[in-house]
Amino acid sequence: MLTLKNISKSFQQQHALKNVSLSIPKEICYGLIGPNGAGKSTLMKIIATIIKADQGEVIYQSGKHVMHVKQHIGYIPQDICLEESLTAVDNLRFFGRIYGLKGKALQYKVEESLSYVGLSDKGTQKVKTFSGGMKRRLNIGCALLNEPNFLLMDEPTVGIDPQSRRYIFELIKDLKQAGCTILYTSHYIEEIEQLCDDVALIDHGKIIESGSLDDLLHKHAKPSVFVKGKKQLPDTFHTFADIHEESDGYFLHSDKPLHVMNQVVSLYEDDPDALSRLELLQPRLEDIFFSLTGNQLRDE
Repeated sequence: MLTLKNISKSFQQQHALKNVSLSIPKEICYGLIGPNGAGKSTLMKIIATIIKADQGEVIYQSGKHVMHVKQHIGYIPQDICLEESLTAVDNLRFFGRIYGLKGKALQYKVEESLSYVGLSDKGTQKVKTFSGGMKRRLNIGCALLNEPNFLLMDEPTVGIDPQSRRYIFELIKDLKQAGCTILYTSHYIEEIEQLCDDVALIDHGKIIESGSLDDLLHKHAKPSVFVKGKKQLPDTFHTFADIHEESDGYFLHSDKPLHVMNQVVSLYEDDPDALSRLELLQPRLEDIFFSLTGNQLRDE
């Protein structure tokens, strides 16, 4: 669907992106994750043709001409882009005219988009009366007016209620089934795990890892066993597990977690009441994220 070749972008001599290359297949949800200031939003704006890269090439399946590409792209920015003094219908009409819609075609798409995002009964209300979740959904409706086959979603669930968040998740699944390709960024790593087929991790303007979610988990993350009990772990445990002691127990990382669990069971076999917790933890994308980018807080 989309290929990026050596994309670089700087702002006032500060590098936002450095030789970013990616290939995004058709009809999937592709996740882009990274710390604050990693370059996610800048990359999304370049793909959406809002800003230009300093160097590199963006190749769209539908063609390279910018005007042709824009007709097939939907872009949902991180910051809600609506005129709050106008009604939901008026906002949709404004964006529809930008896409070249008019007359009955425009009216039909406005009504369809309102229905699609669950706001059919709110069309005549001013946006300033909407909740955060309703604004987010309307923002998505604006991006769907041109029936895009490539949708860019930059942090679409920030500051919304659980019901709207779930509604957006279902909408994404429906779009995928209809053949739409989605590029999705989020600070919520569990969203990426739930929604995305492929993932790219970006940090300091560079892609540091990419691939299918299953491949990344297999490559970087080891299963772990958590143990909480009254006994100290013998030194022999270091021969088959990487042990990290926490305030409430031990994390034992190993490629053979069942063997580790058996050893723990044997250790407590003579006093089972001394073992309060023994749990197998499967690897998660969050573990890979912190392993590759670090735990330190970042500011934009």
